[in-house]
Amino acid sequence: MFKRLLFHLLRGNRVRFIVALLALTSGGAVISALLNLDLDINRKLSQEFRSLGANLIISASNAGASTLDSSVLFGESAMQTVAQTKLPGLVASPYLYLVANANSKTGQNVVVAGTWLDAVTRIEPWWKIAGDSSLSRGDLTDCFVGRNASRSLGLTPGSSVQLFYQGRSARFTVAGVIDAGGSEDSQIFVNLSVAQQLASLDNKIQLIQLSVPGSASQVRAAALRLQSAFSSLEVKPIPQITEAEGRLLARIRFLIFSTGLLILVLTALCVLATMAALAMERRKDVGLMKALGGSIQRVVRLFLAEVGVLASIGGVAGYALGMALSVWMGHRVFGASISPRWEVLPVTVILMLFVALAGALPLRLLGNVRPAVILRGD
Repeated sequence: MFKRLLFHLLRGNRVRFIVALLALTSGGAVISALLNLDLDINRKLSQEFRSLGANLIISASNAGASTLDSSVLFGESAMQTVAQTKLPGLVASPYLYLVANANSKTGQNVVVAGTWLDAVTRIEPWWKIAGDSSLSRGDLTDCFVGRNASRSLGLTPGSSVQLFYQGRSARFTVAGVIDAGGSEDSQIFVNLSVAQQLASLDNKIQLIQLSVPGSASQVRAAALRLQSAFSSLEVKPIPQITEAEGRLLARIRFLIFSTGLLILVLTALCVLATMAALAMERRKDVGLMKALGGSIQRVVRLFLAEVGVLASIGGVAGYALGMALSVWMGHRVFGASISPRWEVLPVTVILMLFVALAGALPLRLLGNVRPAVILRGD
């Protein structure tokens, strides 16, 4: 009997039923899309910020010194210590900088960066490289030249450059010209071991640049872990990247929370208006039920079951639409799809159930209906 009455109630006023269902489905779609976006936003933002380059630097405590003395240098074996930390997704590259003369002993000075040529392009994926960008770590004869350095030295991909430093020299073939938009545009990047031979500093490096995936808090945790492994060196996050990531994440989450709260309130108001109209229409039905001996608890339970069915259908349909909406938002904002999360489904249904119950408050008025008044036709 209860199920039959519930079925007749759902079919009773299809227009108002559809209006309430559309409100719950729309609200569920936006809420599930925002929840799915919030769960994936950390990973997407981390990927976007990692494409901006290194976010950690390991160096000596007085790394600002201009001379290559023992106070700013440390052993290349530090790279083995970095590898032993086994931080997931970590990319690291050692650096040794020196100022050499290009093409002649009295030629133009240029900053030479000795590094792992395969790792540097992974740490700085946003570099625009004209020419060959896939050099190996063991390549001793090729180099990358910054845009400004190539212009001042007249270098293009395929041409050669000879570097002189304190009576030693090395010749390289320009594999690619870098457009980085920073100080790298005035540098020449060569193999680390060749730079060490030029400077006569075997197995010595000046700093290590690291790209650590994860949120700002995860990067700081990785910095603390590395610092414990390097007691005599400084491990410093690059504040321009880590702080900007934290601020942007906080603002996006505040926007998601505010929008979600607003959507819940608007959905509840829409359901409230629909249920108020239904309560007025069903006064006679309730009066007749009470006159036939139906308790008010049973009558209210019947209408709450109707609201529950509406919320469940609206929540499930909203979840399906919300997943499609979050995928579209991922492509538009991040250029990649947001992965659907199944855990969002029960949260969406529960939220829609709370919203529907909040909007069903007018049904409490049905408890005040007097059967005698209804039967008199007042």
